[in-house]
Amino acid sequence: MAKWLVKTEPSECSIDDFENAQVQTIPWDGVRNYQARNFLQEMAEGDDVFVYHSSCKHIGVAGIVRVVTSAYPDPTQFRADSPYYDPKSTPEKPRWQAVDMAFEKKLPRLIPLDEIKSLPGLEGLALIRRGNRLSVMPVTEQQWQIILANA
Repeated sequence: MAKWLVKTEPSECSIDDFENAQVQTIPWDGVRNYQARNFLQEMAEGDDVFVYHSSCKHIGVAGIVRVVTSAYPDPTQFRADSPYYDPKSTPEKPRWQAVDMAFEKKLPRLIPLDEIKSLPGLEGLALIRRGNRLSVMPVTEQQWQIILANA
């Protein structure tokens, strides 16, 4: 199983939203960056995902969700009333992907970005590389274990 990290603004979709969801899964849609889309396409059922809160007062890794549906065409790209509508995308040739994810657990505490940056062994983590603004990124097993050990 692969490991991932997804960045989200808590006002849009937080770990609490996953925990309190009225339905079992939440679609991870609306991604409009080609590299992040490529990572979504690599996600498979059963993969573990860190939920990272960004653009908020308390930035950091907040919890874990699991991929429950592998990549499929993001339906928001076809809806003209969606902010993620893409008129160049068609059902025959979709450009964007989505996955469904479900709550696994909240971490005992939010692991802040400053702390993540200081942890030995995380120097190669895509999240802390300068200029990386991807909303979906891979995490190695070693990086995953380092972050979990500091939760």
